[in-house]
Amino acid sequence: MAKAIKAADVRTKSVDQLKEDLSQLKKEQFNLRFQQATNQLEKTSRVREVRRSIARIRTVLREKASEG
Repeated sequence: MAKAIKAADVRTKSVDQLKEDLSQLKKEQFNLRFQQATNQLEKTSRVREVRRSIARIRTVLREKASEG
């Protein structure tokens, strides 16, 4: 994922697509943390973008689950 995910884009996706995106973002987050620990991370702002994108997806998943 090259860019931060917008909330409007997240709301239009299905639950399966959101879960897939969430797993990809978690993998990316792990890789970024690993790069940061070994001092190989060049774009430190990407850590924040990924973390916030994960939060957006989790929020929308929770909203969709409560709707029924």
